[in-house]
Amino acid sequence: MNRSTVHYPWFKREDMDGFFALFQNNLADFVIIAVSMLGMGFPKEIVFGKVIPGAAIAVVVGNLYYAYTANRLAKKEGRSDVTALAYGISTPVMFVFLFGVLLPAKTIVGDPDLAWKIAVGACFVSGMIEILVSFIGRWIHKHIPRAAMLGALAGIALSFIAGEMLFKTLEIPVVGLVVLAIVIVGIIGKIAMPFNIPASLFAIIIGTIIAYSMGQSSFAQISEGLGDLGFYPFIPTLAAFDGTVQLFTTMTAVLAVVIPITIYNAVETMNNVEAVSTLGDKYDVKECMAVDGVGTVLGTFFGGAFPTTVYMASVGSKWMGAGRGYSILNGVVYVFAAMFGLIAAISSIIPVAAIAPIMVFVGISMIATAFQSNQVKYFMAVSIAMLPYFANYIMTRFNNNAGEVVDGISSAIVPLGQGAMFSGIILGAITVYVIDHNFKGAAMFSIVGFLFSFLGIMHAPKLAFNAAPAFEIGYLLMAVYFIYYAYKGVRVLSEPKVEDPIIEEKSG
Repeated sequence: MNRSTVHYPWFKREDMDGFFALFQNNLADFVIIAVSMLGMGFPKEIVFGKVIPGAAIAVVVGNLYYAYTANRLAKKEGRSDVTALAYGISTPVMFVFLFGVLLPAKTIVGDPDLAWKIAVGACFVSGMIEILVSFIGRWIHKHIPRAAMLGALAGIALSFIAGEMLFKTLEIPVVGLVVLAIVIVGIIGKIAMPFNIPASLFAIIIGTIIAYSMGQSSFAQISEGLGDLGFYPFIPTLAAFDGTVQLFTTMTAVLAVVIPITIYNAVETMNNVEAVSTLGDKYDVKECMAVDGVGTVLGTFFGGAFPTTVYMASVGSKWMGAGRGYSILNGVVYVFAAMFGLIAAISSIIPVAAIAPIMVFVGISMIATAFQSNQVKYFMAVSIAMLPYFANYIMTRFNNNAGEVVDGISSAIVPLGQGAMFSGIILGAITVYVIDHNFKGAAMFSIVGFLFSFLGIMHAPKLAFNAAPAFEIGYLLMAVYFIYYAYKGVRVLSEPKVEDPIIEEKSG
């Protein structure tokens, strides 16, 4: 085909299939954000007047840019079958920001407006980090073990997502248990729902009907939801700068969540872009990571508090034969949905118990993925990386009184919960390297643990020099111990065969 005459259409029939698939994914994220934030006590003025419009700005910017890059690739290679990358709010990162940033910030400071600013600042920092990571992403991908990264993320998924949302599910058992059953049958069991309705949508519909028919939700909510339809203008804000100041002063514990989850987000963008390249559409990975960061940053200037990414759904869009039209349409539709209150209306009508079980599924799927994405020998590393977030969950639930409330259980709960994402990754990475008998790698991550403890990035309430002396000494001793084995050599004990049980039952 002549490159100069190739016709790359703005829209084609296959784009409609791609649009609905991407629209449903983004709509679910927007509704979950709204319902969760309202449940945390954030006022509608913040949720629908700032956060949702800011997220919509990020989505439209990224979608339009990826439509542009698709056109550029089509012209360059003389092809008309190029598919634009799918783009939107990163679902795993969204949950981390909801329950690892917004909720702790709201719990600790007690002021919804200030907590929102902290989250916007965290999102701004995340976007800037992703832009920087675009230059070193492959190095990070190579040196931080996947088991450690996904294990720490699974810790958040277990405590703040699956656990917290299971509590919400059972607050109205007559609704939550039925919806949970539909989720288990339709999503986990992969059994078709009536009329081939997507299981998640069917669960929300049935849960909402039960809630209203049994008086668990008031019909006044419907009127209230329709009343939320209106005009929500996109208003620029400097909240990102106010929030960033808070992050580097009084809320460094939140900052310790942002950095590693951003690295995870950048690596997932890399993986998703590379997956699409195997199907023939070869995009520049570095450019895509930078675009995700820029889109995230631009969203914060309008109140957005959630990072964006290239979706794995890009592969599905490619299989559907979509072009660039689905990406353009998705961005435009979300601008109008946010601007005229459609998301606000839907979020007011749907009860929390009807959507919480879906979030339980998201949480347990993130945990399952952490194990499925790793070899069996690394399961121990995944497990230990999850543990610090148990401490973080307890710490944040007891607000500023955590120290005295949980001291009777263990004095380690609060310091372990501070910078839990980092300590999870470090403990997980150390375990991975020991499993591989790479004691130099284990020593290196022990030294990182020492440095982070010294600077107060973890195990301390704020950034400072010599912030956690006891932990510093502990990590240094770990490093010395691993260095000893690195140079002495090791005698490996025999390992159980795969078919043999690791723990044998005792008779009698």
